[in-house]
Amino acid sequence: MRILIVDDHPMVREGCRGILSREADLEVFDAHNAAEALKACAETRFDIIVVDINLPEVSGYKLLQDLLKKNSKAKILAFSMNEDPGFVSRAIDLGACGFVAKTEDPADFLKAIRTVANGEKYLSNSMAMKLAFAAPKGSASQSETLTPREAEILDALANGKAMVQIAHDLNVSYKTVANNCTLLKLKLNARSNADLIRLAVERRAGGRSR
Repeated sequence: MRILIVDDHPMVREGCRGILSREADLEVFDAHNAAEALKACAETRFDIIVVDINLPEVSGYKLLQDLLKKNSKAKILAFSMNEDPGFVSRAIDLGACGFVAKTEDPADFLKAIRTVANGEKYLSNSMAMKLAFAAPKGSASQSETLTPREAEILDALANGKAMVQIAHDLNVSYKTVANNCTLLKLKLNARSNADLIRLAVERRAGGRSR
């Protein structure tokens, strides 16, 4: 069984390779960005593709969509340090067969691979509970009143980017992004960063143009 690991961090790729290479029936490949992953998939048929949500340049969400456009039967497992239910829901909505957090036990990572390979969906029990009880406190329709900068930040959150990365991408300070997020929470009636991310995902899913 061929597994492709798509992650921009060499240590993560090597860690995954170390875990999976212990299994005699698994052959592990890796890619460090979306372009490399698409090239690899054009040349080799993979049974499972593990995609980091927070890839540079082209996000894991976009890569997930591109992979499924090329092969609607592709089995993709979303992978991230961010365990916010909003991120997970978006990955599942886009067609991922499951989600595994980078903080999970190696045995759970292997279990996720095996589960998805068998044609089933995978979520850890703790993540399933988070999703079950996750409910946005605001309304995505309120985002119609956002300023262009606020909309830009909300879109970046929906793409799985952390505030530090957003600040870098927009060439502003972390404090500026944090202050904008505070204003967004007030404007959208979000009680936490998790609520704000869920609203960002809802807004993106609704296809509203800015």
